Amino acid sequence: MRRYVTFALLGLGVFAVAAGLMLSQYAYPKLAKAPHDIDTMSVAKGDRITALVYVPQGDRAVPEIRRDLSLTSTRKVTGDRRAEEVTRDGDVTVWVEASKLVSDKDGLTVTAGVRSVCLDRHSGEMVTPCENQYYEKETGKRVKADRGEAQQPGLSFKFPFNTEKKTYRWYDGTVRQARDARFVGEETIKDLPVYKFVQEIPSTKIEDREVPGALIGKPGVPTVKAALHYEVVRTFWVEPVTGKVINGSEQVKQELRDGTGPATTVFEGTLKMTEETVAANVKESNDNLGKLFVITTLPTILYIAGGIMTAIAVLLLATSRPGRHQRNPGGPAPTRVQTPVNA
Repeated sequence: MRRYVTFALLGLGVFAVAAGLMLSQYAYPKLAKAPHDIDTMSVAKGDRITALVYVPQGDRAVPEIRRDLSLTSTRKVTGDRRAEEVTRDGDVTVWVEASKLVSDKDGLTVTAGVRSVCLDRHSGEMVTPCENQYYEKETGKRVKADRGEAQQPGLSFKFPFNTEKKTYRWYDGTVRQARDARFVGEETIKDLPVYKFVQEIPSTKIEDREVPGALIGKPGVPTVKAALHYEVVRTFWVEPVTGKVINGSEQVKQELRDGTGPATTVFEGTLKMTEETVAANVKESNDNLGKLFVITTLPTILYIAGGIMTAIAVLLLATSRPGRHQRNPGGPAPTRVQTPVNA
């Protein structure tokens, strides 16, 4: 009986380890992928914000700096399944983002834009070649790049599956570069463990603009050439298994500088994801964690269980005693005595 138990444990142990390897090495790469058919909406809000808005006056819009504004930012991300880079089981997908920042009081638009990016479905990073990459900051003025050029490098929408405690490169649409997002610690949001990352971009010149003199304190001058400077502190709270951004905030400041006087602030304030958006992100992440359990946590359980069963089996084999038919191994054969039939 002991022999049967030993070999059963050995077989189960080997099977468990093999099953764990199959799940982690073969199932995981096939299932842990960003979806082609993403369709999400996130909302962020901020109060007491200074912003440059364009106020309609007849057939034109006049720039005006307003203070103590309440602003709402919406960002809708959808998948472009018609893009040539997208195949059913492929490792590349194309996501399109439409964003808009508006004043809550009168609905005036502060900024708006659309962009499209080719992403690696595992790492979340922008990849090339990419025919379907572009951004559009002004209606009808789409900026495209050569298919071999990484127009929007780095991460843009999510962190990698199994996010690590290290620095990642996150794309900033204002400076048009990927900048460091540093891991700074672990926190919990609605009982969900998350990693916290911070991206800091110091004051950086973005472009030169021709602006009305009145906008920067020179009412007697029709137009003035001024440099637009931008800085931001961006914070992400990321669920590490899926790489999903659960919560986020941006502390932004923009100034116009003409080199002859003090800078004029044209945007200053903080936008944070709403409680409703965070709650929806937590729910989606928990749902996805349940689906990924089979290919993330289960292999570890199988490795441990398989290792324990194999170790027990080996121990039983090493300590097993010879059977009765092996009591005198190597000794002389017993004497056979023939008894007469009619004795």
